[in-house]
Amino acid sequence: MLFRDRMDAGRQLGQRLAHLRGLDVVVVGLTRGGIPVAYQVARALGAPLDVILVRKLGVPFQPELAMGAIAEGDVRVINPETRLMADIGPDELAAVEARERLELDRRIRRFRGARPRVPLAGRTVVVVDDGIATGATASAACQAARAAGATRIVLAAPVAPPDRIGWLRRDADEVVCLHTPDRFFAIGTFYTDFTQTSDDEVTDLLRRAAVLAPQAPTAAPAAPAGTHETHETHGAATPGATPNPPGREVEVDIPAVPVRLTGQLTVPEKAGGLVVFAHGSGSSRHSPRNRYVADVLGAAGLATLLFDLLTPAEEIDRANVFDIGLLAHRLVDVTGWLRGQPGVSHLPVGYFGASTGAAAALWAAAEPGSRIAAVVSRGGRPDLAASKLAAVAAPTLLVVGEHDDLVIDLNRQAQARLRCENRLTVVPRATHLFAEPGALETVAALARDWFVHHLTLVTHRG
Repeated sequence: MLFRDRMDAGRQLGQRLAHLRGLDVVVVGLTRGGIPVAYQVARALGAPLDVILVRKLGVPFQPELAMGAIAEGDVRVINPETRLMADIGPDELAAVEARERLELDRRIRRFRGARPRVPLAGRTVVVVDDGIATGATASAACQAARAAGATRIVLAAPVAPPDRIGWLRRDADEVVCLHTPDRFFAIGTFYTDFTQTSDDEVTDLLRRAAVLAPQAPTAAPAAPAGTHETHETHGAATPGATPNPPGREVEVDIPAVPVRLTGQLTVPEKAGGLVVFAHGSGSSRHSPRNRYVADVLGAAGLATLLFDLLTPAEEIDRANVFDIGLLAHRLVDVTGWLRGQPGVSHLPVGYFGASTGAAAALWAAAEPGSRIAAVVSRGGRPDLAASKLAAVAAPTLLVVGEHDDLVIDLNRQAQARLRCENRLTVVPRATHLFAEPGALETVAALARDWFVHHLTLVTHRG
């Protein structure tokens, strides 16, 4: 045996990669077994750690034999030799890919959650696995990293067959492997302990790595709220350095007549307010964009609730997804439930709405007796609540992307109907989903400053 376990392999691999220490490096591990190895490599290099999501496309009658792989960013790698040898036709390949893509999406939600990907553009990316057999998953991971803008890719593994090293140099600028034995049967034969890595272990190591990683600069304060449109840029936290606020995080079942809804309530110590998220059509409480914003708010001392406005059965009927009145009343019912819950009942409440969820948030804030302290709309459709806007009393921040032309116009028209304190902020170079580098961080900083300011005012008045 060459390695006691994956952690031991990672420590040895980290020593071999010492020449990268001090460079602008990001370490990415393949799930699940590559994460313990990558964790030790990241520690050795003093580099941030992220997960890179890849799924092997196994031969149907021998799943451990890879005929290809898929990865984040719509990367697809097929090994034609294995596929020909196994006599796998197009329909069989498509069926395997469809099944694995569902699992890939599940793992993205499970392992990354609220955390955006650590930015790879312009950086050296070290792709780490616990071993290489066919090389299909490693190849897909390297291609995914390249597609994300990595300028140099180092593929690192404790063990691999020698004939795969040259093949993988097509995708990686450097391949580092501790051992390349001629007699290669299975990766696990080179480990004393090759116990399967669990989902919980992966998330725990990613959480621990985030705590140990160097902290990114904090966001610059937002300009004072006004009543006119502004074009602003904010210094914001680097993606991947998502704050990890202390406090308790619980899954909750929320009674909302006539159904029960599911959500995630996070309450930092000494919370100064509570922000309820209303997601847009086609999204859910697992939206990585909303979860990232929720983490930023949590680090600022605000409790957050992310929940699904509809049950899975209700979402099947697309009319429900765009029934703003229904969604708004669900939001009102959930807010009423929160105000009866110990530990949060005393907190001033704000709404963060995205896309159609922003219309539901504004509609709910306009309801008599709502007592909502602030509203933030991200790429919202406030026009869908046009008849209610004049009744909104909560200070409202509308955030749109510079290149989201139609939505900018709709927000300008909606702003003219608002009678409350409000501001329209246009994020430079951003599109509707704020997927551009730095755009989502700007949204999070704007929302944080708006909520902290207005929810704190309510607390002080109280």
